[in-house]
Amino acid sequence: MSPEAHSAPRSLAESLRMRDDASLAALLRSRPDLITPVPTDLTQLATRAGTRASVLRALERLDAFALQTAEALAVAPDPASYSELLGLMAGDAGDETVAAALPRAVATLREQALVWGDDERLRLVRTARELLAPSPQHPSPTGLGPTVQEAGSGMSPGRFQEIVTAAGLGSTHDSVSAVAALTSLFTDRTKMTALLAEAPEASREVLSRLVWGPPYGQVTPDPAAHLRWLLDRGLLLPTGPGTVVLPREVALHLREGHAHRAPEPLPPAVEPAATHAPQVVDATAAGQAYTSLATVEELLKDWDEGGPAVLRAGGLSVRDLKRTAVALDVPEPVAAFWVELAYAAGLLASDGEADERYAATPAYDEWLERPPAERWARLAEAWLTATRTPGVVGGRDPKDRALSALGPGLDRSAAPEVRHRVLILLAGLPQGTAPTAESVLARLRWERPLRGQQGEGGDDDLRSRLARWTLSEAELLGVTGRGALSAHGRALLGATPAAASAASSASAADAAGSGSPKTSGPGDKLPVHHRPAAHAEPHSPVERAVASAAAARLLAPLLPEPLDHVLLQADLTAVAPGPLRRPLAAMLDVLADVESKGGATVYRFTPASVRRALDAGRTAADLHAFLTEHSRTPVPQPLAYLIDDVARKHGHLRVGAASAYVRCDDDALLNEILADKRAAALRLRRLAPTVLAAQSDPGSLLEGLRAMGYAPAAESAEGDVLITRADARRTPPRTAPEPVPDGPPPPDATLLSAAIRAIRAGDLAATTPRKTAGAPLAGGELPRTSSAETLATMQAAVLTGGSLWIGYVNAEGSASQRVIAPIRVEGGFVTAYDHTADEVRTYPLHRITGVAELADD
Repeated sequence: MSPEAHSAPRSLAESLRMRDDASLAALLRSRPDLITPVPTDLTQLATRAGTRASVLRALERLDAFALQTAEALAVAPDPASYSELLGLMAGDAGDETVAAALPRAVATLREQALVWGDDERLRLVRTARELLAPSPQHPSPTGLGPTVQEAGSGMSPGRFQEIVTAAGLGSTHDSVSAVAALTSLFTDRTKMTALLAEAPEASREVLSRLVWGPPYGQVTPDPAAHLRWLLDRGLLLPTGPGTVVLPREVALHLREGHAHRAPEPLPPAVEPAATHAPQVVDATAAGQAYTSLATVEELLKDWDEGGPAVLRAGGLSVRDLKRTAVALDVPEPVAAFWVELAYAAGLLASDGEADERYAATPAYDEWLERPPAERWARLAEAWLTATRTPGVVGGRDPKDRALSALGPGLDRSAAPEVRHRVLILLAGLPQGTAPTAESVLARLRWERPLRGQQGEGGDDDLRSRLARWTLSEAELLGVTGRGALSAHGRALLGATPAAASAASSASAADAAGSGSPKTSGPGDKLPVHHRPAAHAEPHSPVERAVASAAAARLLAPLLPEPLDHVLLQADLTAVAPGPLRRPLAAMLDVLADVESKGGATVYRFTPASVRRALDAGRTAADLHAFLTEHSRTPVPQPLAYLIDDVARKHGHLRVGAASAYVRCDDDALLNEILADKRAAALRLRRLAPTVLAAQSDPGSLLEGLRAMGYAPAAESAEGDVLITRADARRTPPRTAPEPVPDGPPPPDATLLSAAIRAIRAGDLAATTPRKTAGAPLAGGELPRTSSAETLATMQAAVLTGGSLWIGYVNAEGSASQRVIAPIRVEGGFVTAYDHTADEVRTYPLHRITGVAELADD
């Protein structure tokens, strides 16, 4: 036996054992489910890597060409050589592009422990072969059918002899040799060409219809002559009554060796749709970023005094979403996006009261105090990492229940990855370049073909829909401008233009592969294949915070500078020619109503808005001084008269709680109210010359009198005027919703290092040779010795300084095996250096199941 054969791994566990720590770290990073919980040794790691759930998850994360390579291995002999695999992928003609890309695909499958063995004996993990190999119930994506041996397993020996003879081969003594002879004929390109040259044209037509799949067809009990010709020579084999199949070897000959009709060795390029000056892109994105801040503020200002009620099942009603869309002057899907964005950023939540309603959180007030660029960065970061997906609002869940904004069932765990990936693809284009949506979707489908099949198919699959939503939402939020990624959008990803371009080039080169077709020699250490930056997963919280701060710094100079003045006009309006500083905007929101928005905001002063400012504790003098200070034009006389007139009437009527009462020093005014027919619904009754009682509550009484044109003021039980503020309603402190992870999170470097160390130590304990009395122990079985023998062996090891192999059961009943060097035995405990844990530990002797000496070698 050659040294190479000696060193070839005989199992996946042995293959993992031959890897270095960097290669194991790459495996655990790409398949984090293998480390939850940490395996005890490499054998358990290999077992876990072969489970159906783990293999399915790993296959879902393969790109199209790596998946095609795995599919080819599933129809290749087991084991297969690299040259056999290359023949299936590149065909008889040897496609150079496929041949160049194949080493990268095989390395990916090896790294993820889906393939093991050297280049002469490549083995697909058994579970992956079962999932990808063709069967009548689950056709292979290759379109290939069973082999001659598999298809003919139920045929009689006599029938096989007839087929061999009709094919021009000599008769054999048994079915096994007949199958081998027929297989040899079908895999011989020259002989098969000669055989098919004799076939009738109709027979070749039948084969052409089956060659790319599905390979199954129907025949009658008395088939036509052209079908009989194929059946007699085994070019079609029966699989059941009236059903035939095209053997895999025949199909591969007709395909000229190709396992796939259209191999996809290279990722489709992201095509540019338009190119703009980077400055134009950044300015457009910045303008939209400012609009996004104004929209969120407007939404939460509208809900300041208590927003819509929470549905019993959770979320906003359709009616409330429509009202919100009208208030924001946007379509309903866009309104759902802004509502969900505020919720994801922790600015909006339910108040938790018995009559539960949505309202702003205390975090909203803190958010308002930040500079605009930082406020935008918080929104953008929340959007990038959120799993809640506004795009599905209005759809139906698996139980056919409507999905509502802010309701349950909106989480899509793939959303953060898709958003991040779409933006990275945009970052790989030259600055100012906007891509076509179709090319972005095609690239995503190539990168995760199996995940694309989770939706309805085609362009409507989940990842494609998430990508489309990402492109539109990024434009709404100001991450992109005119379809191209902005400078602050790149910073949000933690990517500079040069780095993004390099990442894109590295990704394409990595996909194409290079060098010799041999990926590694037999028994070689598997190299670490780091995923290029273009494929990086979303950053850690610390990295995201750094990226958000960088994005805010780049955005800040592009945002308009807040103004400290307005232009008052004679028609009782004020024009704000740009964004206003926070105190000025807050006061104007109370004193006036927004009439129109755009490049400039128009405010209108009305009696009701002035009364609102007086209710908030301002006096007429305060309002005059405020307008004089902040207006670049003189205060118009109509506006001054309006303020004085409303202030003159404000507070003459006082409303308090009896059920409710109205108090006024002017009894003539009370007489006027009693005589007004509109007051009938309030059911007023005079208690004294200056007091009226009502059977309605104070709030209804206030609204009723204001509707009649009066300016009443609420008062406390002590007779003081109650000042009402628009921002009084806040929820208790609430945290933003946690994203729903798409499986276990990728382990960090510290966890990886500790896990690999524990796995190596456990594997050392499991595989270290040991001396055992009697029959050798089966793999994983703990040693069993009597208490006296255990104690004597321990004491002897203390004197000799030797190491022992022990079985140990902890207080929770979990069994493990360890390699220890005893230091001291006393009081029913053994103190020893534990090679498995790499530290000194103390073990109760009664928990040690047995002990064995290690072998001399």
